[in-house]
Amino acid sequence: MTLRTARWVAWTLFAACFVLLVLSWVLTFVAENVTPTFDVASSVVLVILPTVGALVASRHPHNVIGWLFLASGLLLALAGATYAYAAIALAEDRTSADGVAAAWLTSWVFLPAIFGVPSLLFLLFPDGRPMTRRWRLVVWLTVVGLVATAAAGSMRPGPLEDSPVQGIENPLGVPGPISSVLENIGWTTGLACLALATVSLILRYRRSRGEQRLQLRWVASSAMVFLLACLVSVALFTSEYAPVGQLLVVIGFSAIPAATGVAILRYRLYDIDLVVNKTLVYGGLTAILVGFYLASVLVLRLLLGPLTGQSDLAVAASTLAVAALFRPLRTRIQRTVDRRFYRRRYDAARTLEGFSGRLRHELDLETLGTDLRGVVHDTMQPAHVSLWLRTQP
Repeated sequence: MTLRTARWVAWTLFAACFVLLVLSWVLTFVAENVTPTFDVASSVVLVILPTVGALVASRHPHNVIGWLFLASGLLLALAGATYAYAAIALAEDRTSADGVAAAWLTSWVFLPAIFGVPSLLFLLFPDGRPMTRRWRLVVWLTVVGLVATAAAGSMRPGPLEDSPVQGIENPLGVPGPISSVLENIGWTTGLACLALATVSLILRYRRSRGEQRLQLRWVASSAMVFLLACLVSVALFTSEYAPVGQLLVVIGFSAIPAATGVAILRYRLYDIDLVVNKTLVYGGLTAILVGFYLASVLVLRLLLGPLTGQSDLAVAASTLAVAALFRPLRTRIQRTVDRRFYRRRYDAARTLEGFSGRLRHELDLETLGTDLRGVVHDTMQPAHVSLWLRTQP
């Protein structure tokens, strides 16, 4: 796959995730079946996963980390959309074929994303390869476990689990013990591989040095949080507090992409810090300008309404104020982001500004050469600095 094709596929999957997320929210509000805490937590995951996945996959298509994030986000977004659609279709007609199909898909499609992808991430982070060849067996066992779990969920006879309407029979249920056997294999293998993957990540962390050690510290911490959430959820699975366990799994799962995002943001993993920098700057700039525009329109309408009786003047004044604030506010936000997250760049810019100020008043060539070598050393940090000046004949 070429880099251009990888970028097209990555951002297409990214767009599909957000379309499904928006669709699930619209259908959920139409169905009036909203659980704010759980839905907001799930939406945070569905925003972080495809964003980080698309950024990584579009620049390093041969590293599977980005594709795993995208696949996980797509499966979770699909589960949310089908759940909301099933709630609407089955509320009108319990025998609706498309409603039953959506409920059936909802009952198992999210399982690989929740219980399979995290293990693969822990085994393959950050370079997309297992720590050693022996750990490849754990990778394949993880794949077997997630396939068995998904197959068991799709073939389990009786009422569908996680259906928005209770009592809907599985249209593809297979009688007999095959689903129970697959479920036992999937859950046992999945939990064992998750524990082994966490051990792999910790061992990789102990062997790493420098920047990679700092990157792995965040992901190893998220692995422990997610493993603890899964154990608590299993303990509460048969009790009345089962929804609490499910919420803990979602929160623990959200710690994984969040920790990876921190590693990317703070330690420039995969060289996408420039994209993240611009996202922070223009995202913050847009939020501040929109808030200022709405507030100023409201205030000016209240002040000018008794005098003019019209709102056009308030809108025009607010628009001009936003246009005037754009450039200075962007510069201020850029400096704040650089100072907080990109300190080396911020210090280098200040060093160059100071050198430019001295350059206007310094006439001695030898002093300028010394200052220039010092600036290059401080900003670029090369192993050796030499300055060659051409003499006039």
